[in-house]
Amino acid sequence: MARADDPGHFDIAIVSSGGVRRVWRRQANLVINGARPFLPLPADIAGAMFEWAMNWCVGNRALAWVSVHAAVVERHGRALILSAESGAGKSTLCAALALAGWRLFSDEFALVDPSTLTVAPLPRPVSLKEASIEVIGRRAPDAVFSREGIDIEHHRFVHMRPPSDSVARAAQTAAPRWIVFPRYVAGRAPTTIAPLFKAHALMRLVDQSFNYNNLGSSGFTTVADLVRRSECYVLEYGDLDDALAALDSMTAV
Repeated sequence: MARADDPGHFDIAIVSSGGVRRVWRRQANLVINGARPFLPLPADIAGAMFEWAMNWCVGNRALAWVSVHAAVVERHGRALILSAESGAGKSTLCAALALAGWRLFSDEFALVDPSTLTVAPLPRPVSLKEASIEVIGRRAPDAVFSREGIDIEHHRFVHMRPPSDSVARAAQTAAPRWIVFPRYVAGRAPTTIAPLFKAHALMRLVDQSFNYNNLGSSGFTTVADLVRRSECYVLEYGDLDDALAALDSMTAV
């Protein structure tokens, strides 16, 4: 679906449904490279649809990279990969790290080049939901946020504009150094960060990979080599400041 000369290029549009639906039930359609791969959805979630379209394209059709469901930030040429299921707090942690001086790669994807094992940036707006909106808003009153919307699961969401420097350096890859599996525990649970056996990290990262199976043996080898070259940890936290301090301490060496 991408252009032959650019495996990471997609033309995405959202258009309204025609006919009588425009009058009595407004709907929106995703158009990706001229095709409509999904059924129309209510027009009032068109903004969320655009993000889903980008995720679908990158996760399923950008086959020049192995795509892992993870936030990525970088400092001093070393990439920190935060891989977790939705709702574990990785986007909140990613936004806070980006506001604290780390370079934003993505809050959604680790794009790993199979030939070099470098991670490619995708510095798009950071998606924040529910309580994370206020948490990050209080930390960064000067940050620019989109208008609040409601997604198909009835969650509030906004998008935070990525730092300008991260966008300007969107062509600069980085070598992976750390893989952290974060989990937010409500109620100000004590922050803990502990090493993770690489075999366990590999199983968890494979489970969070969107497309490694589409790339055959090179896809699995890429994920395995990524784990082999990285320090792997589990992070549990209930306080964002404590989590940032723990990550700063871990990455200082």
